Amino acid sequence: QVQLAESGGGLVQAGGSLRLSCAASGIALRINDMGWYRQGPGKQRELVATISSGGISSYVDSVKGRFTISRDNAKMTVLLQMDGLKPEDTAVYYCNAQYQDFVGPKITWGRGTQVTVSS
Repeated sequence: QVQLAESGGGLVQAGGSLRLSCAASGIALRINDMGWYRQGPGKQRELVATISSGGISSYVDSVKGRFTISRDNAKMTVLLQMDGLKPEDTAVYYCNAQYQDFVGPKITWGRGTQVTVSS
């Protein structure tokens, strides 16, 4: 089973930067796509960015050009560099991983880290 632990959230002024980190631990045959989701106050959880095991990334339109997702397969970590933060980026950010173990394909989530952007 794979567990995820996020870190790096906090309070920042608009225009500032934060870097979120997610570390995976446990046993898996393979970790496939990893990603970041967020849930703002009164909103549904939405996909922010994903990255495949081969390094192909995708982003929701609202963060393109401001956020960068990357991963280190050897360290089983995924990062989200967030620049040019806006108040509307305020949310709890969750790490997600799709992986394969001896039973079959699975999905796991981290507990989330709060990002607050002040205007």
